[in-house]
Amino acid sequence: MKKYDVAAYIWPSYHYEPRMAHFWPEKDGEWYTVRRGIPRFPGHDMPRIPLFGYQNEADPEVMRQHVNLARQHGINVFIMDWYWYENAPCFERQLNEGLIPALEGTDVKFYLMWANHDATTLWDMHSDRHDLLWTGQVDRSVLEPMFERVIERYLSLDSYYRIDGKPVFSIFDYPNLIQGLGGVAQTNEAFDWMRQRCAAHGLAGLHIQAIAHKAYEKAAGKHVDQERAVPNFDSATNYQYRQYAEGEGDYVFWADEATSYWPDFEKIYGTFYPHVSIGWDDTHRHPSLKGAVLGSTPDAFEAYLWKAKRYLDSHPDQTPLVTLNSWNEWTEGSYLLPDMRWGYRYLQAVRNVFGEG
Repeated sequence: MKKYDVAAYIWPSYHYEPRMAHFWPEKDGEWYTVRRGIPRFPGHDMPRIPLFGYQNEADPEVMRQHVNLARQHGINVFIMDWYWYENAPCFERQLNEGLIPALEGTDVKFYLMWANHDATTLWDMHSDRHDLLWTGQVDRSVLEPMFERVIERYLSLDSYYRIDGKPVFSIFDYPNLIQGLGGVAQTNEAFDWMRQRCAAHGLAGLHIQAIAHKAYEKAAGKHVDQERAVPNFDSATNYQYRQYAEGEGDYVFWADEATSYWPDFEKIYGTFYPHVSIGWDDTHRHPSLKGAVLGSTPDAFEAYLWKAKRYLDSHPDQTPLVTLNSWNEWTEGSYLLPDMRWGYRYLQAVRNVFGEG
């Protein structure tokens, strides 16, 4: 049976994060927000209650449970949302204290998605304001020591995921990176430096992955079906259907719209890895929000997993990688972890399509 790399994103906020304690004062991260989810309209699937309880995901025993659960259901890669603000890491405890120790002795891998978007008061569930906390932009004087740290701490680990022998480093908001570095040409120069530094550390190079986003093409003043200048990425994938489809309405129409962009992204970025999202509901975070994607079920999700598998099978020359949103995005209504409504059925959907029996 053909082997696929099935990668689920991790939002590393379900543990104590000192820099966010003013938003989540109960000192167990964004569980503070999850516990306060309430229905906003008829038929609204709230609250979301985790089957395993409100776990500390920086605990290696908890993450060993999660790694084993993933392996049993065909998931063999985790993509860790990774943050760097004010020249220091943020939300890093789950990675360092939980996930990396939990991967020891297994064949499950991880890689980083640098979530270089601006940090705002989005995470304050008591306000609809999005006031700026920290910028995600960096210049070379910040990028270089930051990336040297990434190489030394993560990219050389045996558990780090590679494509063609090269560690994969994903970038969430590359327009923000371009703006901070001064342009596309300067970004390519930075990419060249990053690849050279990996080689200097004895690595085979670096595979830089873009998170494709319909709004990026709009911001550039062009449409996704037109050729445009983008940095020299090795591949692209997506993070969430919400980035290129509206955040309300029926799941099937929502997912159909989002997946219709796959050929456009392939044209723009060359190699594209398909993505499947479970749903979208971030009403937890917005006191006045009364809309969400409705009708997300394990069976509907499985249908789009099959679509992603067909895409991979039709591209036999590229690594058979698919990305999923997400392992634990409770406050965005898109998670594989078992809950009190669906149990293990979203995980079982992944196993139905990508499991090895």
